[in-house]
Amino acid sequence: MQRRIRCFVAVDIEDDSLRASLVRAQEALLGSGAKLKLVEPANLHITLKFLGEISETLVEEVIKRLDVISFKSFKMVVRGLGAFPRLSNPRVIWAGISEGATELQSLAGQIEAALKRLGFRRNKEFKAHLTLARVKRPGRPGELGRIIREYGDHIFGSQIVRRFKLKRSILTSAGPIYSDLAIYEAEEA
Repeated sequence: MQRRIRCFVAVDIEDDSLRASLVRAQEALLGSGAKLKLVEPANLHITLKFLGEISETLVEEVIKRLDVISFKSFKMVVRGLGAFPRLSNPRVIWAGISEGATELQSLAGQIEAALKRLGFRRNKEFKAHLTLARVKRPGRPGELGRIIREYGDHIFGSQIVRRFKLKRSILTSAGPIYSDLAIYEAEEA
C-alpha cells in the first residue's frame, strides 16, 4: 500500500521584518486572555490550495502539473486583522492582503486549473489571507474582538512574492511540521 502525504500549495512569509510584525500581533492577541493556538512564526504562509492526504504517485503528478504554471514576481502587502466565521464569534484570526491579493487570486486560479484534471475539486472560494491563530476559548467577552478591530487597518509590512511551494504537513501534538516538496520560481521580469 502506498504511503499517503498531507499536502498543500502555499506562499511562505519569507521577509523577516514582516514575520516579526505578525508575531507582535500574535502576542497582542494573547493579551486578550483567549486560549489560542498560534501559528508558529516559521510556518506563517498563505494557502493557495489544500490538497489533503494524497498518494506518493499523485504527489509526483502534482509536482509535474504545477511546473507549467507561469507567473511574475509581485509585491504583497499584509494589512489588517479579521476573523472567520465572524468577529463576534472568532474561530480563526487572520491577517489580510491589500496589495497583491489579485495576483494571489490569479495564482490560486492557475493552480486550481492545473490540478483539476487530477481530480482535485475546488476547496472553496479563495480569499487571500494568512492565518495567525485558531481560537480554542474566546476569553474575556469582547476583548479578542477589540484587539482584532484595533489592528483592523494596521500595515504589517510587505514582501516580494518570488515563489510558491508544494508543502508537506505532518500533524503532531506539538503542531504541524512543514517541509518543502517542490519550489516554483517566478519568471524574471
